[in-house]
Amino acid sequence: MIGEMMRNRPHRLFTALLAVLVLAVSCSTTRVLSEGEYRLAKNRIEVTNSKKFDSGELSQYIKQQPNATLLGWNPLLSIYNWASPENESFAARLCRKVGTPPVVYSPGAVESTIANIESHLEYIGYYHSKVSSDIRVNGRKVAVNYLVHLGKQYPIDSLSYTLPERGTFAEDFMEDLPNVSVKVGDILSEANLEDETVRGTAHFRNLGYFTFSKNNYIFEADTISVPGKLFLDMRVNEHSRNENEDNAQTLNKFLIDSVTISHSGDLRFRESILRDLNTIRPGAMYSEGDVRTTYTRLSALKLFSSVGIEMTQTDSNLVNCAINLSQSKLQGFKANLEASTNSSGLMGVSPQLSFFHKNIFHGGEWLNLSFMGNFQFMLNDPIRSNEFGVSAGISFPRFLGLPYSIFTGPNIPRTEVNASYNFQDRPEYTRNIFSTSFGYSGVLRKLNYQLYPLQLNIVQLSHMDEAFYEALSRNPFMRYAYSNHFDAGVGGMLYISSSNDPIPTVSYRYLRLSSDLSGNVISLFKPMMRKDDDGRGLLFGIPFSQYVRAELTLGSTWRIGRGGRQAIATRLLAGAGHSYGNSSVLPFEKQFYVGGANSMRGWQARSLGPGTSPLNQSFIIPSQTGDMRLEANIEYRFPLVWKLEGALFTDAGNVWNFNRDDPEGRFDISKLGESIAMDWGLGLRVNLSFLVLRIDAAKKLHDPAAGKWLGPKDWTKKGSGAVHFGVGYPF
Repeated sequence: MIGEMMRNRPHRLFTALLAVLVLAVSCSTTRVLSEGEYRLAKNRIEVTNSKKFDSGELSQYIKQQPNATLLGWNPLLSIYNWASPENESFAARLCRKVGTPPVVYSPGAVESTIANIESHLEYIGYYHSKVSSDIRVNGRKVAVNYLVHLGKQYPIDSLSYTLPERGTFAEDFMEDLPNVSVKVGDILSEANLEDETVRGTAHFRNLGYFTFSKNNYIFEADTISVPGKLFLDMRVNEHSRNENEDNAQTLNKFLIDSVTISHSGDLRFRESILRDLNTIRPGAMYSEGDVRTTYTRLSALKLFSSVGIEMTQTDSNLVNCAINLSQSKLQGFKANLEASTNSSGLMGVSPQLSFFHKNIFHGGEWLNLSFMGNFQFMLNDPIRSNEFGVSAGISFPRFLGLPYSIFTGPNIPRTEVNASYNFQDRPEYTRNIFSTSFGYSGVLRKLNYQLYPLQLNIVQLSHMDEAFYEALSRNPFMRYAYSNHFDAGVGGMLYISSSNDPIPTVSYRYLRLSSDLSGNVISLFKPMMRKDDDGRGLLFGIPFSQYVRAELTLGSTWRIGRGGRQAIATRLLAGAGHSYGNSSVLPFEKQFYVGGANSMRGWQARSLGPGTSPLNQSFIIPSQTGDMRLEANIEYRFPLVWKLEGALFTDAGNVWNFNRDDPEGRFDISKLGESIAMDWGLGLRVNLSFLVLRIDAAKKLHDPAAGKWLGPKDWTKKGSGAVHFGVGYPF
């Protein structure tokens, strides 16, 4: 009875979520408006005298935005309209709480928008622009069309400079003149002038001019002396623009007088490391670049909740530096849990518990201990698949073997040493995996990198099921994948993202590239090695693996709607591996798979592919893998009530092999369409800002193994979908 309930739960959950969405689009979006009110349905900006100007950059200055939609659909707006304003029942109040109210058209907002756009156009160099509005009413809906007539632009015909006569500033300014961004022939605009003051201020403060700021700049434009010509004078004053000449002081270069570093007394930390990380030195010339570098280095330790660097002028050319560090939480635990089930009754649970300490040896060393498990089972069935793992890693805040002085920038590479043990007990076999690695990680601008000159894995299998062993004997490619092996090589990862927040609240993009190269150095000694019956070189009595593997992920998330509360998230993923030399197949742990909480959510992990292959009956618990992977995902996320969010998603992808003797699993570009799997589903998330808990229910759309598309009639059948529980967004 219980097992039957578990098998039906994915279908019931999916049906309930689908029913809510169907109702959400069946209601008028204007029924709750009061007499004389109209819903703002659309804004449009049209530039009447230029086809080259991008009107899209003006949309951010529109004061009133309509309710956001995706393909003309906003379920939350419809939900709000389910209840009449005078209805105070619990259901009505819930609809108004969950839903999004219609944006009521405001003529005042249109006038404010016109003023905003005209002001911005003047700021970017279009003077005396004219903006008007065209209001169109259709029933209870209003569309606003903003008509923009761009004003005149003025090119700079002559550029002069008025500089202080005292001190060395004029000399430094003229030396920097080739880098000045405002030049003859440029269009005059306040935006360009502002950019130059920011650039120039950073440059001169790096040269030691501690008291200099962008308020020392004054620009004077002359269009009267010669009609039709514009003369621009860039003036640097010895006083700020909101002061008079009586406050003028010589622009001097400053030296660092003294430097003090202080932190809470109970923090046990080697002071020598703080001094090495600090680039602000007594007697050196003041440089704002050194201040930023020191701030970045100390913040990267992650030991301090705040890093304060205070510079105080003590003389006409001296400043004191006080660095104040506030201690953060040094140690703690993190927990994670993923779970899934499908209509066939197969359940999976993956708990993980981690302990971290950010100052284990009192020098900013990070210790991470992690314990994980993965359990797959069916209720009322003795068959189980259990996996346990433990890992430990230490990260040192330096490039071991090199002094800090070698690195002059804000980011210093960290040295990482990792070790792990993984035990897998499946119905078909028992496997032990020992792993260790040594390498470096760091940041270059926004590029995060990891480089591991040494990666080592030792894989041992035992207690192999008799029927499984016979299946391996008939398939040499499977036999090599499920054999003891020694894996030693190099690896690395590059990651770049426009946002470093754990749960970004703005639009962002990211790219991740990882690669592994194994066995090439060892293969140089193969002629001296003992060989097995298949001619493979043995190291410590175990064949060594030789392969290359790479994986690329591209992701973008666009925030849309009022306040950016809705989002469209996309991901493209491609990976491939190739064995050669001493190996005829990729090691099993390096092969690709899809399905699960973060990939092809209509399937459980490892239950899809390769290609059009059916489930391999040699495995009691699914274990479908391949040499390459292609996947694309898109997800629409929208707010519900309180911290709840909804999601509508679709996934497409699969894994394939390069084995020519496997026609069903082999990658064939001419048969790509029939081997691509697809699913779609609904999700419910709890966004706690620092943590996202989610449940996703998905149904299969195209099943390559069945060779057909699946419709609503198929979604009630066994194996038609899956439900996943997880932490964090899937991508």
